[in-house]
Amino acid sequence: MTRVLVVEDETQIARALQINLRVHGYEAVTASSGEAALAAAAEAPADIVVLDLGLPGMDGVEVIRRLREWSSVPIIVLSARHGAEDKVEALDAGADDYVTKPFGLEELMARLRAAARRGTARPETPRVQTRDFSVDLAARRVVRDGKDVRLTPTEWSILAVLVRQPGTLVTQRELLMQVWGPAYAKESQYLRVYMAQLRRKLERDPSNPRHLRTEAGIGYRFDP
Repeated sequence: MTRVLVVEDETQIARALQINLRVHGYEAVTASSGEAALAAAAEAPADIVVLDLGLPGMDGVEVIRRLREWSSVPIIVLSARHGAEDKVEALDAGADDYVTKPFGLEELMARLRAAARRGTARPETPRVQTRDFSVDLAARRVVRDGKDVRLTPTEWSILAVLVRQPGTLVTQRELLMQVWGPAYAKESQYLRVYMAQLRRKLERDPSNPRHLRTEAGIGYRFDP
């Protein structure tokens, strides 16, 4: 059964969606805030997320960005915001589809069916445990020896890219483009500085790293 996470702070709308989704054969769970949505997605990964943008606390666009740090789950925005700039911002953040309120139930069901066909082919785990430290991508948290490790935003971005692809060689160019953008695609010295900082914070022996490995002249690899 396809599991749908409905993120909606208006109780009546959330309840109506939950009932209708179940009638149409979906497993439906709800969250009323962005923080609750991220926690629910990490605890029991959904097959599709239906997301309102106007949430209390964390805005829906930020929820999309946070989810995209570790998940490729299809995200359908369901929002009263009709402006083109709102749609562009949500889609650029990583949403797959955008439906404006008020909406027709049959249209939403059709979009859900399309999202299910495009759905992720592999389960995704937001938490990674190594022998020396743990990484929680959903909570943006790194723990070593029972204590939180403070990372800069850039350090976190580099680590998140590597952790999402365990055992995979990530080229210097790919890391630079994902973290800094296309204009920095050749600035490999940036990576050397930040990787050294990450190793000092995470590795038992920074000079002989076990988890954050270098492939000389090519890139880096995360080995759990």
